Amino acid sequence: MSNRPASIAILGAGFAGLSTIRELRKRDPGVEITLVAPRAELHYLPGIIWIPSGLRKREDLVIPLDGFLKRQGVRFHAAEVTGLADGGRMVKTTAGDLANDALVIATGGRFIKKLPGIEHAITPCEGIAAAEKIRDRLRELQGGTIAVGFAGNPNEPSAMRGGPMFEFLFGIDQQLRREGRRDRFELVFFNPSKEPGNRLGPKAVKFLLAEMARRGIRTHLGHKMQRFEADKVVTEGGEFSAELILFMPGMTGNAWFDATELPRSAGGLIQADAHCRVPGFDKVYVAGDSGSFPGPDWMPKQAHMADLQATAAAANLLGDLAGKPSSETFQVELMCIVDSIDQGTLVWRTPQKNLLLPPLRLFHWAKRGFEWKYLRQYR
Repeated sequence: MSNRPASIAILGAGFAGLSTIRELRKRDPGVEITLVAPRAELHYLPGIIWIPSGLRKREDLVIPLDGFLKRQGVRFHAAEVTGLADGGRMVKTTAGDLANDALVIATGGRFIKKLPGIEHAITPCEGIAAAEKIRDRLRELQGGTIAVGFAGNPNEPSAMRGGPMFEFLFGIDQQLRREGRRDRFELVFFNPSKEPGNRLGPKAVKFLLAEMARRGIRTHLGHKMQRFEADKVVTEGGEFSAELILFMPGMTGNAWFDATELPRSAGGLIQADAHCRVPGFDKVYVAGDSGSFPGPDWMPKQAHMADLQATAAAANLLGDLAGKPSSETFQVELMCIVDSIDQGTLVWRTPQKNLLLPPLRLFHWAKRGFEWKYLRQYR
């Protein structure tokens, strides 16, 4: 390589991509960094659980990144990724090709929308617009059944996002109680597993089911999904009517992965090793929801895990550019607060420990405090 600074391309402006930028810049002020994303903004999706109740609005959760990118000395390439060439040294985008010396893929995943009639359900974590749709439908409804559920990717146990669905479920229950109209609604939680939330640990399953019973939420568990209709959820174990359906399907890889030769897992994500490297590709790394990493089945697809992977990817990438072997790995850790608008339940899981602390107002405010602190670095 010549004396010019190394050129690093980061694909995706989510948690993994932005954390990679911060870590790279902290370790090496001189490298050239280019961020590729459709828009220079971060959508803070953990906060969408508070949109239906009015605790958060769109403008609270969309963070313009112009100031952050300027402070970090990052060039922004406004485009969507369409593929790779030359073993990853060329990124193909809707705004032209982009050469690089090293690459980090952090474009997230996409939800599997194969279930018949899935257009009748709202998928909350698709973004802020989905949460706004839930808010508006709740305002319109005068009563009826609200069904909330999620499923996984059968070929990728870790590629699911169930935690937010418990938050929407408990949050809607609490919101309706606050509004004095809970008695006009039936809430039903459905899941193909008999132990929903088992990735959070055995204690969490017991707590979640007990909390549903305490709140008068009906459950429909252990039956494979068949289809949705405009006002109905149909499973192999029966069907029930619903005026509003919230459903989170399992996740798979981005569509643009198909236009590459990147190694894929059985579930469609990019194969990665413990150092976040993509096998068979020189100086190509992956972090966050895009990757399939070695580790336990319960390894979460959440912002905290993406940040840990981004730190390892950045360290190993810089070592790679300097001709040093990869040494950084990431800790597998699930940490979340299952929020219900006014309280939160802390869940923490590592390969060695599993902790659950019961609902407290303190944890709700801790979640809000973390959001403020986390977003401050990008404002």
